[in-house]
Amino acid sequence: MRTRPLVVASCLAAALVAEGCGGDEPRAAPPPPAVKLDVAAPGDTATVREDQVEVSGTVEPAGSAVSVLGKDADVSGGGTFTVAVPLQPGANVIDVIATARGRDATMTAVRVTREMPVSVPDLEGLGVEEMQQRLGDAGLTAEVDRGGGFFDDLLPGEPQVCEQDPEPGSEVRRGTTVKVVVAKSC
Repeated sequence: MRTRPLVVASCLAAALVAEGCGGDEPRAAPPPPAVKLDVAAPGDTATVREDQVEVSGTVEPAGSAVSVLGKDADVSGGGTFTVAVPLQPGANVIDVIATARGRDATMTAVRVTREMPVSVPDLEGLGVEEMQQRLGDAGLTAEVDRGGGFFDDLLPGEPQVCEQDPEPGSEVRRGTTVKVVVAKSC
């Protein structure tokens, strides 16, 4: 007769599992989904030349709050948002957080590079050291080729810049290499 209480206990356990161990009490509703956030612009890894960028997108539910770089963004009744964000030169990471009552927050980030073009200085006639100094001050580097031919080394004086590429006044990215030809006689 020992097997009978075991069978009853097993049946009771199976019945509790089938009922959810709570009997007739209602089961808890699943938690609501997290806030849905979509950043439409700018695209991740965008490169711009302006000193600010407009961050825009949508959020659900429409009554959600959106924060961009810690500042509240205006969210329209339809769930769209737009906010202007200032950019530093170089790489910028812009975080966007959406929250709503009773829902888990959602966060994303976009990377935007602010490119700051520089003007290539006029290097013609400068000595090598002064040329390298001017390029360095502008955030550029030099690729120096020696010109003047075989007899250039026999001439008196120091080499100077005879040619450059890109041309003076050209707008280029910081870090661009400027090709220069130096010789004692141009």
